[in-house]
Formats: sequence, structure tokens, C-alpha cells
Amino acid sequence: QVQLVESGGGLVQAGGSLRLSCAASGRSFRSYAMGWFRQAPGKEREFVATISWSGLSTYYSDSVKGRFTISRDNAKNTVSLRMSSLKPEDTAVYSCASGQSAVTDSRWYDYWGQGTQVTVSS
Repeated sequence: QVQLVESGGGLVQAGGSLRLSCAASGRSFRSYAMGWFRQAPGKEREFVATISWSGLSTYYSDSVKGRFTISRDNAKNTVSLRMSSLKPEDTAVYSCASGQSAVTDSRWYDYWGQGTQVTVSS
């Protein structure tokens, strides 16, 4: 069994920054890709960013590219999402996920955290 626990969400003004973290336990963290997804009220879950097991490959959605940075620390079993220049449209519940490959399709991720709320005020 894998457990993923997100932290770091909160309320921030537009233009501000937040750093989300996801702590993993239960299987060899360094062997799996990690992704961040988000879901706003009334909308489908959408891909945000992903990072390969080694950390050498990262991919971002067009909507966050240049503003968000995903990183991982395999020694600490954590993955982080640094978010800057936040916009009201970034408001959503952000969830981390673990999967076999660093892909954008959520169906390839088999373990998910509960999510953390990010609210960006205008």
C-alpha cells in the first residue's frame, strides 16, 4: 500500500507564491514517477506537472509552464510543486500521484493523495 500526503496549500493573493509538498510512503519512491493534478469546482481533474523517477525529466501543462516547478527528493521521499505568479484560475484542490511513467494522463497513476486546497484571491 502507498500513502501520499500533501501539504502546503492555503489562501494567497494573485501574484503570490506557494510551495506544495507530497510525502510518500509504502513502496520504493525512487522507482516511480510522480505527478501533480488539480481539480477546480465543477471541472474535471487536469494535469499540472510530472517528474520522472530520476528527476531528470519534467513536463508541465501549458497553463502553468514557466510559473510552476516540480522537483523531488528521493532521499526524503518527497515531491514538491513550487507555484509562483499565481492566478485566480489556479484555484483548485491539488493532488499528488504516483505512477509507472511521467505522463500527463491521470489513468497511468495508481496511487493518489487526498489533496490540498489552493485558493488564489484576486
